[in-house]
Amino acid sequence: MSDPVPTTCMRCAVGCGHVTHGVDQGYGLDTVRGDAAHPVSRGLACGRGISETADPEGEWLTRPLVRKDGELVRSTWEDALDRATDAIEEARAVDSDNVGIMGSGQQTIEAAYALGKLARGGLGTRNYDANTTLCMASAVTAYYDAFGSDAPPPTYDDIPEAETHLVWGANPAVAHPVMYRWIRESADDEDSELLVVDPVMSETAENADGHIDTAPGGDLALANAILARMIETDRVDDEFVEAHTEGFDGVRDSLPPAEESAERAGVSMEQVDKLAAAFEKDTLIYWGMGINQSVRGTASAGALIDLCLASGNMGPGCGPFSLTGQANSMGTRVCSSKGSWPGHREYTDPDERQTTADVWNVLVSRLPDDTGPGPVAMIDDCPDVLWTVATNPIVGMPDTNPVREQLEEAFVIVQDSFKSETMEYADVVLPAATWGESEGTTMNMERTVSRVRRATEIPPGVRTDLNIICTVGNRVAPDVITDQNPDPSDVFDEFAALTEGTKADCSGISYERLEAEHAVRWPAPALDESGGYRYFDPDAESRDEAWSFKTESGRARFSTAPDPGLPEPPSESYPLTLTTGREKDGYNTGIRSREAVGDDVDPIVARINPETLPSATVDPIRIETPRGSTVATVDPDEAVPEGMVWIPIHHPAANRLTHPAVDPKSAEPNFKQCAARLVAVDEEVSSTSGTRDAETPPTAGAD
Repeated sequence: MSDPVPTTCMRCAVGCGHVTHGVDQGYGLDTVRGDAAHPVSRGLACGRGISETADPEGEWLTRPLVRKDGELVRSTWEDALDRATDAIEEARAVDSDNVGIMGSGQQTIEAAYALGKLARGGLGTRNYDANTTLCMASAVTAYYDAFGSDAPPPTYDDIPEAETHLVWGANPAVAHPVMYRWIRESADDEDSELLVVDPVMSETAENADGHIDTAPGGDLALANAILARMIETDRVDDEFVEAHTEGFDGVRDSLPPAEESAERAGVSMEQVDKLAAAFEKDTLIYWGMGINQSVRGTASAGALIDLCLASGNMGPGCGPFSLTGQANSMGTRVCSSKGSWPGHREYTDPDERQTTADVWNVLVSRLPDDTGPGPVAMIDDCPDVLWTVATNPIVGMPDTNPVREQLEEAFVIVQDSFKSETMEYADVVLPAATWGESEGTTMNMERTVSRVRRATEIPPGVRTDLNIICTVGNRVAPDVITDQNPDPSDVFDEFAALTEGTKADCSGISYERLEAEHAVRWPAPALDESGGYRYFDPDAESRDEAWSFKTESGRARFSTAPDPGLPEPPSESYPLTLTTGREKDGYNTGIRSREAVGDDVDPIVARINPETLPSATVDPIRIETPRGSTVATVDPDEAVPEGMVWIPIHHPAANRLTHPAVDPKSAEPNFKQCAARLVAVDEEVSSTSGTRDAETPPTAGAD
């Protein structure tokens, strides 16, 4: 057996340490286990992280493909790269925005940084984003609104210190098992508790001390009811609010009465009182896609932060803690030049733009003036070229019927490790190395950077993400991407140096330091410094001096995000609410965890309360929304409330049904609440206005 290689799991954003062994002969990993020396997880690891690292079930890509006469056929790297770069150069000659690029939270920091440098500095395109916008953009926007900077203030170190663990619109028992273990262990302490807010009786809710089942989309109303009740019952920390925040009076004066908001949220005042009382203890609020993936995402995330500010739940052992999904989602926010320049440098600030341009050796005029339209509008803009890196928009985007239409028209470059649905629309496929085959770094949800290491060689027909990006970049922008095959450590050093003095300072992190310490949390402005709870100085002489936020005033700001209202409430024609969620076997559109893609995938499984079904024996059943339909296998489940249909978001059929509306501030789509109905399979599909069923070809799971 090969020597053990310490690395970091890339399945989710907990950032657990792994020890991997390569196979004795050939390519691949032989064994994977938790790394007891890793300071984040200390030997813990979840089963899915182990299995998807050691033995993923997806169909591997082993050599480049190009489309000839309508079919994808094997090709050489030179031919595939020629076709890709020719298409990019031809599109850019018309307009730099004619090239669309979509990255991923599955990339290493080095690959994501290089892709952003190429997109923004080399090509100058506005049409550049990442699939992280589909899951974390609303939390990011709420953090900026409140604190003037992205990323949660707490860290994992605060979990054991918290007395109330409030999980809101998330299911960490499934999505983040190792982190959930820490939460559950802390909640088991005397005088501590775990409370869950979720319309569904999730696996996390089943094991909680209390479950508050809101109406779908009722999160903002519930948060408003809790804050109003805090004010009514004198639970506001007036000293903290007065000394360290601004905007509270405006929020207080605009709040509806607690009873009115509770009714809108579909909860009782007894439940509101229970939650308001919970904030009298040190409280951590964890939230996930149930909050973020909505047109109300920014407003709801901001309202949760408001609860922490109003109750003084800021500081060690408490505060707002969004749960990131993809392994390097936090890293892309810091390094990829998507919504800010590296280090969270403000995108439109002239000095920050000039600093970035100088490091990249380009004229500042080449950099786009704004961050772009977001992934949904980017596809709607119909760029002539779309380059996807470790992402699968045919499954991951909302309302994927028009996405398919746009990709039919574009020249599509797919860079990935496994076969995906998006490949069916590709003109060029570039096979990329995956976990255990690449060198680099990643950044978990608590801002900790750790190494990703290779334990096996890669097949000769495969290249790393960083190599592919830099090879293409050197062809189309050689003044910016000067090296086709840079050492990952050199790329990291360039990124880290560019963050010096920023809100997300990583300049004190290096490969040498990570070799010695395994993991380092930013801000880390020097080789002997590592970040803790943000905005708080535990060594300050007084509480008044302990807080310093990244806003112009130095104070945290209460939320002013608008409530746009749900885009598609239930109606007479579509009386049910369709929602999406994550299954334990589904991540990153499932291409690692399922053998089949596209039409070969088993039908989607819909969890439906038996009282919602037309009859107890209906199976399968057709789910219809105004955008399309799919046939589903029925899982009668009383954990799902009446009137709701729950489907897994990573199934290829799911987003044929979801609504394309986006949050007005974050551009994150409204995956969670849309109107639906159930129809017997043998009934003819309706032709209601706005429905595209008649002209849309069947998808996986459709008949």
